[in-house]
Amino acid sequence: MGSNEVASNEVDRKFRFLTAYKDGRVEIHYPTQKTPPSNDPNTGVQSKDVAISTEPPVSARIYLPKIIDPTQKVPVLYYIHGGGFCFESAFSPLFHSHLMALVAEANVIAVSLEYGLWPERPLPGSYVDAWAGLQWIASHVKGNGPEPWLNDHADFSRFFMGGDSGGANMSNFLAVQIGSYGLPGVRFIGMIMVHPFFGGMEDDEMWMFMYPTNCGKQDPKLKPPPEDLAKLPCEKVLLFFAEKDHLREVGGIFSDDLKKSGYKGAVEVVEHDGVAHDFHLFDPAHHKSISFGQKVCFLSQ
Repeated sequence: MGSNEVASNEVDRKFRFLTAYKDGRVEIHYPTQKTPPSNDPNTGVQSKDVAISTEPPVSARIYLPKIIDPTQKVPVLYYIHGGGFCFESAFSPLFHSHLMALVAEANVIAVSLEYGLWPERPLPGSYVDAWAGLQWIASHVKGNGPEPWLNDHADFSRFFMGGDSGGANMSNFLAVQIGSYGLPGVRFIGMIMVHPFFGGMEDDEMWMFMYPTNCGKQDPKLKPPPEDLAKLPCEKVLLFFAEKDHLREVGGIFSDDLKKSGYKGAVEVVEHDGVAHDFHLFDPAHHKSISFGQKVCFLSQ
């Protein structure tokens, strides 16, 4: 083995989801798979992909529940997937199956965001893309946006937003932005945060590595301050925790901080014992995964 080859394999930093080498290469530890949109003849749920932005490239997969009456309006769910900001996709088999089932059960239109991933899209790029997706959704409030499914069937008086892991973190960031700048024509009912990622653990170093211009461990995206949490504009927050999740502790700290912040909405916490991070994605037939779907369905009522 030559000296150049040895040097090229010298590790600079190693984290849970990635390894950075001293020659500038990076290795993501988990692959990202993608599957095309599809329709489910059993539930009547349809899906398709749409472009939100070309520069930077941002897109989404939209899911439409079975529509009986062409004038029917249903709630809107803006969903942001997890994956440590560096892997996974709205188009992955895991999230596609999850959203197909969730839309059928909760009877909502879902917009699942395909945002840019590190390293091609360094942080805060994912957050910027998520904001662009939210603005794109809101462009349909008057029924004259670019997507007919939203124009025809979206009830913006029943808007929900959420995600899992890093996606839950981005959802909170967006909610803070809505609290600061508003979202005209949209009634933000609830935020759904599944096994959320926040600061206070070893993964902080990975997040800061991917975010060169971060503000340290007190960055408001990593550690939302009380004044940000107090102005969350949604009427309720639903938090899901898993006992064996490596993010359980930081999720609990966020929940406590939210309750102490002066937030005026309702906070509900659902704790699942004996299961790990994102168990509902990997084992959707699990009886606790079914209760997850029922809780989300309750929010849409």
